Amino acid sequence: MKKTPLYQAHLRHGGRMVEFAGYALPLQYASIVEEHLAVRRAAGLFDVSHMGEFLIRGREALAFLQWATANDAAKLKVGRAQYSMLPNARGGVVDDIYLYRLAEEEYLMVVNAANIAKDFAHLKELSRGFAVELTDLSEETALLALQGPKAASLLQGLTDADLSQRKKNDVFSARVAGRPARLARTGYTGEDGFELFLAPEDAEAVFEALLEAGATPAGLGARDTLRLEAGFPLYGHELTDDTNPLCTPWAWVVKKEKEFHGKEAMLATPCAEKLVGLVLEVGIPREGYRVYSGDRPVGRVTSGGYSPLLEKGIALAYVEKEAQEPFFVEVRGRKAGASLSPLPFVPLK
Repeated sequence: MKKTPLYQAHLRHGGRMVEFAGYALPLQYASIVEEHLAVRRAAGLFDVSHMGEFLIRGREALAFLQWATANDAAKLKVGRAQYSMLPNARGGVVDDIYLYRLAEEEYLMVVNAANIAKDFAHLKELSRGFAVELTDLSEETALLALQGPKAASLLQGLTDADLSQRKKNDVFSARVAGRPARLARTGYTGEDGFELFLAPEDAEAVFEALLEAGATPAGLGARDTLRLEAGFPLYGHELTDDTNPLCTPWAWVVKKEKEFHGKEAMLATPCAEKLVGLVLEVGIPREGYRVYSGDRPVGRVTSGGYSPLLEKGIALAYVEKEAQEPFFVEVRGRKAGASLSPLPFVPLK
């Protein structure tokens, strides 16, 4: 397994290490529920250095990204970021990404850890014919995510940047705990917060400074329950190479008024399923559990778990487009009643 620059720090703080996307990462430190609630109520700190980072620059960088991504990269001003997707030739999803515009002809793309090699090869192939340069910075970048309603006030005491002037999806340079960093007011928990791009040799000092300032260390377990409560997709679960994003709650990402790779196939693919949120009466749903409409099987759970805020099991599931309530989820051989829920499952700021 690969190790992030914070591996030793995780061990010192009691992290329970597991393998994820080829990396040794903390599943939890003390309690997944405690870490989850720390993010919802105060501030939690995650090591997400396993994520991939690509630098894209050149005079045709924008034209290339307009072709390679589903969202409208032309709307990005310097210092701004957007959630997007990489469509494939058949209208599915290679990956979901975050795109940051650093300068007029320079962008940073953050991709999922398990897809780094696949995504880079895909982008290199699409870049043929464009005056653009792609560089994989994944091994040269450490990434922290400080998330929660108190994230800004906690971070403000450690940085020279005026965070009160920074909006959601802003990206900017600053110093944190005396170390150079790129900060982005982005994250994947449904809460306010910042992601900190750092040199690997600076990551541990900044991590420790944030913990000393009051952040709670949080692991993969809480990261997953938080994004599930927020109704966010996880690649390989809600989004795959075969998923038409127009058939999902994230269809807003796809800007059909522009041309992009795979557009024709995407528009021609009918939606046989819909993605729904379900709250169970009893039991904890897991990926792959069958979903029923009455007595008829109509779909399967793509992500499921326990919601610490609702204190119930929740799930994202694909079901037949015409399927109607009452819904049930088969949990360990028994059918548990499940009610439809709008996304996100819990009110978020």
